[in-house]
Amino acid sequence: MKLLLTSSGLRNETLREALRDLLGKPFESANIVYVPTASVAESGDHGWFVADLMRLYGLGWREFDILELNGLPRQMVLDRLLHADVVYVEGGSHYHLARSITGNDLADGFMEALESRVYVGVSAGSMIFSRNLTERSADVIGDAADLHVLGATTVKPPFGLFDWYLKPHLSSPDFPERDDVWADRIVARANFPIYFIDDETAIRVSDDKVDVISEGRWRFHP
Repeated sequence: MKLLLTSSGLRNETLREALRDLLGKPFESANIVYVPTASVAESGDHGWFVADLMRLYGLGWREFDILELNGLPRQMVLDRLLHADVVYVEGGSHYHLARSITGNDLADGFMEALESRVYVGVSAGSMIFSRNLTERSADVIGDAADLHVLGATTVKPPFGLFDWYLKPHLSSPDFPERDDVWADRIVARANFPIYFIDDETAIRVSDDKVDVISEGRWRFHP
């Protein structure tokens, strides 16, 4: 399994080179499927979404597919995941994304696809692999309101691969409240490991190896 879990997409050459290495071939020889599902649960201006979509498209893929997880037949979704070399899952609401995967019975199919493909997550798309993605972590992190706005009080982790939790956008100008004091408050409440990463950083998972690649800063609290 090969995962590149970013905070804000492929923002720098270090992250792009990491994806090339995981992919093992040039972008222009690869198919990518772009999953926007998490973004549609966010209100307000979506300029960030357009910017990341265009930045990704500009890398020059052989085929660039866009796939919404809701409203399509399950087998159609799975077939298009399997057709891609890279599965790129955009940011937005990680709770909506997790519920879309579990509610449409896609978790097993996703895992099958990821056995031989590269997964790139952006923000919400990077957060869905923790077994600690629950209503308990929502209280710890302080974003339970984002779950409740969906009309939900519980959330089931769709994959549960890692015990650590990933929190993106550390020190981001788009999230000015996410400073070290904010991170310290979360750590004081948490009973699970947490990575905090900024928008120039990613967690790379290659089979059983987990490491951090970065042109910015990050924190890990075991």
